[in-house]
Amino acid sequence: MKFVLFVEGHTEKALPPFLKKWLDPRLAEKSVDPVGINTVRFEGWREFVKNASQKASMHLNRSANDVIAVIALLDLYGPTFYPDELTEYEARYEWARKHMEDKVNDPRFFQFFAVHEVEAWLLSDPNIFPREVRVAFPAKIHWPETVNFDEPPAKLLERLYPLHVRRPYKKVVNGRELFGKLDPNIAYAKCPRLKELLDKMLTLAQGAAKTE
Repeated sequence: MKFVLFVEGHTEKALPPFLKKWLDPRLAEKSVDPVGINTVRFEGWREFVKNASQKASMHLNRSANDVIAVIALLDLYGPTFYPDELTEYEARYEWARKHMEDKVNDPRFFQFFAVHEVEAWLLSDPNIFPREVRVAFPAKIHWPETVNFDEPPAKLLERLYPLHVRRPYKKVVNGRELFGKLDPNIAYAKCPRLKELLDKMLTLAQGAAKTE
């Protein structure tokens, strides 16, 4: 059994091992086999929004299908398809999730957003960063999802790396390296929207095992 994970860029391809590091031990506690996570990458959020419905249908409606669900993940920062009057992240999150799930119109499709970027999950554990960068973090990263639209997590890292370690922060290279170091239990405790995603995947995987 497996999930299909829709992502919008290259950094997010590092996510399956990170997510499985949290999921698989909890499934084992229930005598449930580990699940697979297959990544489908889109070229940015515009292609994601345009083609998610078609690709979800393709993956969910194959014969002899072992797909538990399609889990779609976008950064909340970046897309511009929100109504103009929605400026707070909670309102954007709820509107965009409903918009995408209604668009796909399949109960096995679940839309999630990283608030405000997947790099927020990295900020949950400052110890994975170089010391020079770590000591420059603002106090607000104690709760990483509060790093906001004005300077979202990747932008914060792109500003701090050249200042303090004399090299740029590269989302793909550094992001993959840092996700390899990150303990998902720490991120789970500090990032409520990540917790929501992982809890849903755990529930779905357990439910799928019962119906086999």
